[in-house]
Amino acid sequence: MIDLLGTNIIWLVIILMIFLSSMIKILSEWERGVVLRLGRSVGIRGPGFVLIIPGIEKLIRVDTRIITMDIQPQDVITLDNITMKVNAVIYFKVVEPESAIVKIEDYLFATSQLAQTTLRSTLGQYQLDDLLSNRDKINHTLQDILDKSTESWGIKVTNVEVKHIDLPIEMQRAMARQAEAERTRRAKVISAEGEFQRAQRLSDASAIISKEPAALQLAYLQALADISGESKNTIVLPLPLDIIKPFMTAAEALSQKAESTKS
Repeated sequence: MIDLLGTNIIWLVIILMIFLSSMIKILSEWERGVVLRLGRSVGIRGPGFVLIIPGIEKLIRVDTRIITMDIQPQDVITLDNITMKVNAVIYFKVVEPESAIVKIEDYLFATSQLAQTTLRSTLGQYQLDDLLSNRDKINHTLQDILDKSTESWGIKVTNVEVKHIDLPIEMQRAMARQAEAERTRRAKVISAEGEFQRAQRLSDASAIISKEPAALQLAYLQALADISGESKNTIVLPLPLDIIKPFMTAAEALSQKAESTKS
């Protein structure tokens, strides 16, 4: 009789422990618990120590931290009929746990599917050049669309980032040729501007030299000095009369002075 009583007490303690463990729930700081009583939502509890009625109430845990979800690469046809693969990443969090449980069956799967369809439809409204140059604008547009669509689910989309745009090989080659042509054009424009500036400087120098004959003589002598320093060969150059003329004039003046003195 005593053995039977002891066995019953042990079983009673085990049942009581199981009952208490099903009653007591511990929720972390980032968790909230949606309580369903006989199938109806009766509110949100947590974090910390939570008591529920076993068999009558059910606790569904909801993580309120920011969730990072990678969107699988999607086939996108741009406005200028270019096919590419685009993938992105979406950041969101649950701000209303009750709505996330009651109004949508699986908010993670629903958000993923919505992000994929939104990515295809939104990027299809842009041309390729806009997709490559206006990445920030497109990210904000995707975020606004997803945030409005998931608002009724109790989900807040904080950020959307387009990660990678995979272009076809033919398009990559065409863009490479275009970039090379653009670099060649810029080089030719820079060279032409340099030639224009050089011609303008020469024109200014010739105008100055034409006003000052002595400047032309100095320039000629400087050119002779440069040529003689660069080469050891003998160079014969015609001597302009403009250089000799001052000396001839001085010699004539001296001879005239000498004749006048004799007379």
